[in-house]
Amino acid sequence: MTSTVASARPGTGSDGVLAPYVRRPGRGGAALRARLTPYAYVSPTVVLMIVLILIPVVTVIYYSVMDNVIVNKHPAFVRFDNYTEVLTSPEFRTAIKNTSFFTGASVVAHLVIGLSFAMLLNTELLGPGVKALFRAIYVLPWLFTVAIIAVVWRLLLNPNGIVNYLLSSTGLSDGDIEWLSDPGKALFAVTFINIWAGYPFFMMSLLAGLQGIPGDLYEAAMVDGASGLRRFVHVTLPQLKPIIVAMVVLDILWTTQQFALIWMTTGGGPLDRTEMLSTYTYKWAFSRYEYSIASASAVVILLLSLVLAVFYVRHQKARD
Repeated sequence: MTSTVASARPGTGSDGVLAPYVRRPGRGGAALRARLTPYAYVSPTVVLMIVLILIPVVTVIYYSVMDNVIVNKHPAFVRFDNYTEVLTSPEFRTAIKNTSFFTGASVVAHLVIGLSFAMLLNTELLGPGVKALFRAIYVLPWLFTVAIIAVVWRLLLNPNGIVNYLLSSTGLSDGDIEWLSDPGKALFAVTFINIWAGYPFFMMSLLAGLQGIPGDLYEAAMVDGASGLRRFVHVTLPQLKPIIVAMVVLDILWTTQQFALIWMTTGGGPLDRTEMLSTYTYKWAFSRYEYSIASASAVVILLLSLVLAVFYVRHQKARD
């Protein structure tokens, strides 16, 4: 009786000596499928990232160190000559200067206007109906595509458009102003358009942040005798700091790469007054057909963007 039970135990023979463990059929296959299932779910995304991101980036880097690619069947390896030409080009320095002004002014205005409107929509002085109306009006620029924004503002800023008509009728201007054709005004005009189009993103994000601040903090500050300005500086801004930093970094990345708005309003002109890094690269590729130099310019822009991207990722990790 005892020997029969012992022999029935897994891994033990009839003589009491341990026998090799026999794996049940199908158990190994199920374990393998369980380990591979997560990779099967993420594989489509990985394939898309390789095809749409990794391969194009590697291709552009390869083009940037070759001479006259695409139009030449046998391009030569020129090391960093294309980078030297880009970085020493007066046009590139002009594009850097214009992009810096365009980006800096846009980001600061987005933050100031977005925070102001967010606080207005978060105040208890306005009723729910008024808040809903203002929210619908303020968010309108965010609903339009870049193409619609460019076309609408080209019509508004036309010498015979509504803007010049209002200025003339109020006595603020005595003539038709070429907003997008005047070398002294074009950069300010496209910057204003970009500010108008981008502030709703800040407004909605900051409004969500304001609604998430505990009311106990404001009550404690009021008990301590803090004024409205001190409550804003010592309660509101510190609570919104993580959101503000993340949004500013993202806005810088997006604004420095703005292309459609510039191309559909001024095309980088007049002369080179609104030439941006994006339009500068585009013209090298599709106007001059110098794809190697355009690739070198694109790689330079990529490296500049990576600096901000690394800062953004580190900030998000520190926040988490």
